[in-house]
Amino acid sequence: MKAINRLIQYFTAVIFIISGAVKLNDPYGTAIKLHEYFEVFSSDFTPLFEYLVPFSLFFSVFLSTFEIVLGIALLIGWRQKLTLKLLAAMVVFFGFLTFYSAYFNKVTDCGCFGDAIKFTPWQSFGKDMLLAVFIFYLIFVKDIGKILSVPARGAIVALSTVACLFMAYYAIEHLPFVDFRPYKVGANIPTDMQPSEPFRYAYTMEKNGRKEVFENYPTDTTYKFVSMDLLNPEAQPKILDYSIWNDDGDFTAYTFDGAKLLVIINRVEESDLHALADIKALVDEVREEAEPLLLTSSTTEQLDPVRHEYQLDFPFFFGDDTVLKTIIRSNPGIVLMKDGTILGKWHYNDTPEKEDILELINNS
Repeated sequence: MKAINRLIQYFTAVIFIISGAVKLNDPYGTAIKLHEYFEVFSSDFTPLFEYLVPFSLFFSVFLSTFEIVLGIALLIGWRQKLTLKLLAAMVVFFGFLTFYSAYFNKVTDCGCFGDAIKFTPWQSFGKDMLLAVFIFYLIFVKDIGKILSVPARGAIVALSTVACLFMAYYAIEHLPFVDFRPYKVGANIPTDMQPSEPFRYAYTMEKNGRKEVFENYPTDTTYKFVSMDLLNPEAQPKILDYSIWNDDGDFTAYTFDGAKLLVIINRVEESDLHALADIKALVDEVREEAEPLLLTSSTTEQLDPVRHEYQLDFPFFFGDDTVLKTIIRSNPGIVLMKDGTILGKWHYNDTPEKEDILELINNS
């Protein structure tokens, strides 16, 4: 029985640590997901949730750090009763979020493991219920394995908290340590916009009260169509929403033509505009080797004063706000592409030198 208890204890702890670490790797991504929840709850429950939207990043860091620290506390057996009570509260909280998402089809991706592992809402809810069973079991049996001495366990929890906060700070002020999104360095966007293989479908048809399934649509017109199911969903494109345009039309394909230096400003009012001076200097140095393009989710009226102030004398185009945030977790941000392949991405705090850009272009 003790072996089973240890297995449940360590398994539960590791799941919480991994879940928190993946989210803490990308605090802005988790904040975007919390923003979605706050907007849904504001609409469905009370407008008071709107007041939490500006604090989405704070809650992102807090909840992710809390997950990791509690997971480590459970792993080493630090303050058993308090740890299990806090874990129970957290799993009930997440269980409510995932059930609400699944049952009412509100937020279709809970972000439980960030962009690293995608769960459907019902899968996320099932995971939370399994963890709830394990946690309440450990509360009931009151048998938690302890590692190291009491002072050492306390020191590990304290150091873990500091390490988590540093990790979050670094990811916010730079970029995520690991990029799990489809727009990571090395990805070829036009290729990833295509299915990896031809789609195959199962066609359910009905004739004379009997249903039959075909892999090719029957030519017999006496069959009545019932439903169509995709047999190879894994073949779906990795990128479905990349689109760039301006008042003259669609310029998505144009961004794949040769070397392009994309300066991304999603929402001018939320951007750290002081960084544009350094970015402008970089653009002027490399514009002959990489054509600069400005991508924004703001309107022309919002963007024009900024372009004038910082002398951003290169073409600008529009993109979806969520897509631009997915491409890079920096506002403004810099992305170098060549023939649709992402060669480099930089936070505005890490604006590259001309030599860095030229080296990537020449070696691609």
